[in-house]
Amino acid sequence: MNWFFVFVMCALLTFGVFMIESAARHLPISPAKLTEHGSAGAYFAWMQKNWIVVGSIAYFLAALIDYRWIRWLGAPLYAASLGLMIMAMQADDDVHRLVIAGLSFQPAQLGVTSGIVMIAWLIQDLPKLHPLLGNPFVRIGIIGVVSAMPFLLVMKMGDMGSALVWIPVVIVALLIAGIPFRFLGFIAFVSAGILPILYFVILPLVSERGPDRIDLWLRMVQGEEVDIKGDGYAPHNVSMALGKAGWSGLGWKASADRGSLHDKKFIPHLTAHNDFIVAVIGEELGFRGMLLMLGGFTLLLIQSLFIGFYSRDVAGRLIVCMVVALFFAHIFENIGMCVLLMPITGIPLPLVSYSGTFVVICMFLLGLVQSVWVHRLRGREEAARLSDWLAD
Repeated sequence: MNWFFVFVMCALLTFGVFMIESAARHLPISPAKLTEHGSAGAYFAWMQKNWIVVGSIAYFLAALIDYRWIRWLGAPLYAASLGLMIMAMQADDDVHRLVIAGLSFQPAQLGVTSGIVMIAWLIQDLPKLHPLLGNPFVRIGIIGVVSAMPFLLVMKMGDMGSALVWIPVVIVALLIAGIPFRFLGFIAFVSAGILPILYFVILPLVSERGPDRIDLWLRMVQGEEVDIKGDGYAPHNVSMALGKAGWSGLGWKASADRGSLHDKKFIPHLTAHNDFIVAVIGEELGFRGMLLMLGGFTLLLIQSLFIGFYSRDVAGRLIVCMVVALFFAHIFENIGMCVLLMPITGIPLPLVSYSGTFVVICMFLLGLVQSVWVHRLRGREEAARLSDWLAD
């Protein structure tokens, strides 16, 4: 086991629990829960700890089982995730959640996870059936088809944030799958050419709020006046909370007397513990707190790439690098929307935000990365045994 990798992950999870307690303190909860836990923040921090326990089981199972066996789950998980996303589209829920056996979750997150496992499995094993299946056109087609179906379904649901994370995942998959650069250059030029069509024609058809949010973000970036009591309320107040925090911030659970925008509920308090937790972290812990968190994420992602370098096969490298791309997309988009680098999207911060099943999925994916490290020498051991057998 790579215990430094485990330590960094646990440090981020612990940091998230403390910040959730502060960020969720204004959420409405039942009187029974309030009596039992003392505050809404303490209740949601307790819930996050329970999810972390479940995620720890998923992490160590994924880490200790050889990922070569786990990849066979790619096809059934992928088919199940597509079916669940179709069910979520028909459900009467604004954020397209499903409730199964009392468990609430967003199937879009399962779609990305199963897609990563599916791509790694197909790119690794299909060329073994016939050399033609290793052709660059075939590999591009596999990655394109596997990613396009959940991407379009998520866009149709209006979840622009969860759809956008597919873009860096696909780019990294193409790079690690060994697609020649002339093909990648052609894809880049074609993508740039059809970008206006995607934005002006297709995006309004699949997402009602997407074009408006991008337009609002562009106007704010250019310094134009926006309605800060209407559509511009969240991006204005969130960026203000981060901008005024200074080096040390206002302190954990800072009160309105100290000028806390979060305590005054200017930061959208219903989503402060998941989508906008960065604004709470920045306001309360300041620039140094943000540096500490970003340093933890940097260590986690660099360590993951280090593990990918030692992978014994293409499937391992694909899994690791696509997980890194997924985490980076979530981190960049979540923090970027709080500092006006990105438009507002409903996307959680991995390991830190309160996100229920998403933290379990994140820990499972990191468990797959750990599995690549744990079983990195298995291929050499098998080759050595085969060599000894042939010699005998």
